[in-house]
Amino acid sequence: MAYTAENWPITAALLQFPGVDGTGQQMTDAPAPAWAAVLQEVKDAGFADADLTDSWVRPGDLSSARLAEFKQTAENVGIGIPVISAIRRSVIEARNWEANLAYSHRTLDAAAELGCEVVSFGLHQALTAEQQKQLWFWTVEGHKDPVGDKETWGNAVSRLRELGRHAAELGILLSLEMYEDTYLGTADSSVRLVQDIGLDNVGLNPDLGNLIRVHRPIEDWREMVTKTLPYSNYWHMKNYIRDEDVARDSYVAMPAPMESGLINYREAFRIALSVGFQGILCTEHYGGDGLSVTASNQDYLRRQILPKADGYALGKSQVAQGRQQPAAPELASV
Repeated sequence: MAYTAENWPITAALLQFPGVDGTGQQMTDAPAPAWAAVLQEVKDAGFADADLTDSWVRPGDLSSARLAEFKQTAENVGIGIPVISAIRRSVIEARNWEANLAYSHRTLDAAAELGCEVVSFGLHQALTAEQQKQLWFWTVEGHKDPVGDKETWGNAVSRLRELGRHAAELGILLSLEMYEDTYLGTADSSVRLVQDIGLDNVGLNPDLGNLIRVHRPIEDWREMVTKTLPYSNYWHMKNYIRDEDVARDSYVAMPAPMESGLINYREAFRIALSVGFQGILCTEHYGGDGLSVTASNQDYLRRQILPKADGYALGKSQVAQGRQQPAAPELASV
């Protein structure tokens, strides 16, 4: 049975919850009630599931006992954790790749303990000092993967393939998050990376919002959707209002609700279904009351975008698709 608007798994990103509390304590080391408070807030916003974003809690750094405590906490709250997103721990980072690779393996093991279906990794690295000074960090350039460097590309392929094989042993899908100026920073490069890795359980997380927000010329989002969705198995979804004045070399982008930004998700999802996408979705938003906007994004997907019945035509994906069947959250009133 194909997913429908009623039962399509949609997770809330936890980007808006800091990894350090007001006392300076890491949330990874926080007591279970502190975890429960955040997860309850997400549930109260209307979500049945959360993406365990490791900028909040790092499951790969939890002991077995603490991991079991986290799992029990989520169960007590009544919220699912089908996905972990491990960010800014690139396995080709020059100084820290070995530690990042080991952390990624631990994250996969933690995902198996939590019963996750997907783990999303990326090649983006820590924000630079200059990026951290900005209101929106993407308005200045950060780390760039070296273009045309065969050795570094080969390292990305071999190390991500190693993680993909580990994930396959655990019955987990591995998803690669697209992000500007990395080897996952263009549609063609992202598809080539998945093809070079060559594992059925490794696909893309087509977070196109990361690519349309930069203050410079961008690829056409429709072309990116057409190229990447056949190889996608998870989807971080957000949107940005964008303005361009090419004559003056002026480009501006700001976060927007999914229905209001540059990417037409109605059109994008038609393409996704035509190429067999059945992955978990994750709604994100930067700035303001991010949780409320992500909740509105979920409502937009269920009411306007996702198919209402399961008899629709579904194409064939180039990568494996997962099958989570969480309880459908109640639809918020409009």
